[in-house]
Amino acid sequence: MHSDLTELLATLSSRQLRHVRNLVLALSEGTQFETNANSDFVDDEFAASFGDQLIAHNQGSGIPLTKDKFEWAMVQALQDSGHQASKLPNGNPGEDVLVDGVPWSLKTQADKNIKIDRIHISKYMELGKGAWLNAADIEALRQRMFDHMSRYERIFTLRCFPRVTAPTGGTTYTYELVEIPKALLLHAANWPIEIMEKSRQSPKPAYCHVFDQSGDPLYSGSSQVSV
Repeated sequence: MHSDLTELLATLSSRQLRHVRNLVLALSEGTQFETNANSDFVDDEFAASFGDQLIAHNQGSGIPLTKDKFEWAMVQALQDSGHQASKLPNGNPGEDVLVDGVPWSLKTQADKNIKIDRIHISKYMELGKGAWLNAADIEALRQRMFDHMSRYERIFTLRCFPRVTAPTGGTTYTYELVEIPKALLLHAANWPIEIMEKSRQSPKPAYCHVFDQSGDPLYSGSSQVSV
């Protein structure tokens, strides 16, 4: 492989070699990562492969990893770490990738208001076409969300926290890969929907708050903000 690489490098222009050098330097620095020992797929091999792809992306882009690139990066890292993984076509109504025969849904979060201790999902707002007038309407939309979730078994979100560190304004990125328990989202079926009747917005915002047995909040869903 090394001899083949040397021959290929000899065919590149000085400009191309400069780009290759920059990428190699970035890859040589590597990434710092922490993994959950209880994960059934994230190990050092997966994290290293995923980190390499984050480096390659950020070498040529000033924005966090997008959803499509996240899907490809997940598939590549999973394959590198010994799993069978494939990406579904863009626009597939449901699962995004298939991993060891299990359908997964992948999401990203990189908004400027991102919080360390709170996960925000806006994707389900796309299911909100139709009437938004009363609780029955919102319940029907909630059921459409449940129907959508029936197409996959696991949900993951890649969260990006940009951090400016260099005096010149250069940005480093911290990414966090989190699994969102599907069973937790399905708990919304057991809790009432509250419409803010005094609101001047049209349609009026609607909320569903889910609590545990101790009365502590687990999550909130909103017709305006989503889960």
